[in-house]
Amino acid sequence: MPLPLKLKLIHILTLLFTLLRRATSHYSYSSSPPNYSTAQPHEWRSARATYYAAADPRDAVGGACGYGDLVKGGYGMATVGLSEVLFERGQICGACFELRCVDDLRWCIPGTSIILTATNFCAPNYGFPADGGGHCNPPNKHFVLPIEAFEKIAIWKAANMPVQYRRIKCRKEGGIRFIIDGSNIFISVLITNVAGAGDIVAVKIKGSRTGWLPMGRNWGQNWHLNADLKNQPLSFEVTASDGVTVTSYNVAPKNWNFGQTFEGKQFV
Repeated sequence: MPLPLKLKLIHILTLLFTLLRRATSHYSYSSSPPNYSTAQPHEWRSARATYYAAADPRDAVGGACGYGDLVKGGYGMATVGLSEVLFERGQICGACFELRCVDDLRWCIPGTSIILTATNFCAPNYGFPADGGGHCNPPNKHFVLPIEAFEKIAIWKAANMPVQYRRIKCRKEGGIRFIIDGSNIFISVLITNVAGAGDIVAVKIKGSRTGWLPMGRNWGQNWHLNADLKNQPLSFEVTASDGVTVTSYNVAPKNWNFGQTFEGKQFV
């Protein structure tokens, strides 16, 4: 090949390589994929929903989150039980969801949605397949509502309905409630009426003669500690799943007793 032609070819290849480098320099690459669930926390997702009858006792016993009588606790009928995939072993208790009916013009009530607090667990039934009766079996995302709530978005004859859901911030009246139980040096605290993210991931308690003591999750939103805190005012530090912490000082007075309920600060 003549020398001038060879030099011209080298020049063309160099120019192409330079242009390619400039084009790719506008993009950055990562070894791990982006977390879209974190980037878009309020996006609508697909699931299904069923209901239970008004005579069902689950609202009186409180279910897997340990809230007790849901009506007396201020939750009313705006509650929901979650399938195993959504329940997160109870950590999700207290979180709020917005549900709307979709894809079925026969049964959906157009333009409606309902806001619900997670208060219970819908256990899998492995006697049925996930697509044939085992509504709450993995990998199904399933919501079980009181019929009073279900009928706000769909006609009751719909039964097992396709829905869309999204996590939203909880809005509650009054402050966070601390229900103290236990005996002697064992203290159990049920935390209810939580605004903001709604679900709690960490709790600390402090007496007037102690530092901050971390509590362990017993089940649902029941937290416990082995310590003698009698005859001391009690303070609480509560951290929600979004990382926000609220501290309530001297919530319970020095003469508090087991079985009493006290109210602290609230998440914004």
